[in-house]
Amino acid sequence: MFYPMMINLDNKNVTIIGGGKVAFRKANKFLEFNCNVKVVSTSFIKEFYSIDVKLINDEYRSDYLKKSFLVIAATSSKKVNEDISNYCSENNIMCNIADDINLSDFIVPSSIKRGDLVISVSTMGKSPSLASKIRKELEINYGIEYEEYVSILGDIRNLVLQRCTDKDEKKRILNELVNLNLEELKKRRLDYENNSWN
Repeated sequence: MFYPMMINLDNKNVTIIGGGKVAFRKANKFLEFNCNVKVVSTSFIKEFYSIDVKLINDEYRSDYLKKSFLVIAATSSKKVNEDISNYCSENNIMCNIADDINLSDFIVPSSIKRGDLVISVSTMGKSPSLASKIRKELEINYGIEYEEYVSILGDIRNLVLQRCTDKDEKKRILNELVNLNLEELKKRRLDYENNSWN
């Protein structure tokens, strides 16, 4: 059973073995989370040359996995994927085999990112198509404006926690904020910055 959690990937080393569409999609997503992505393959689809990853044109060798925080195996070879899984297991490296949940330590949900708002959907491998469908629906409902919205919520929350001493009042204010629209939030932040709590 897979446990949903958020992992800090800031400046961590992520290695992806494979140069096709699946590998590209995963590499591109990891870049959103400020990690160092290395991709190893004997060939790469052209999209790889438009993103900021380290490309190594070579056959898979276990040496490429050393010092990795996470590893993704996205090759078309079942044997290579199994070798990668075995190496990672023996060396305590978290590993995902793109097409085999049973060989994976973790799975990568379908997700959207709007600044600090991250929404993920998983069917535990039962239907990636359904997860993708739900993600696309969420992209419509939670547009780019949520990047600013969540940032302002964070600013106000810090002000409330610093300046409001009544526990019940804190809870009331924080619960009320999420029902305000973006412009109302901006006004509320300005009020609180000026120490006006009415």
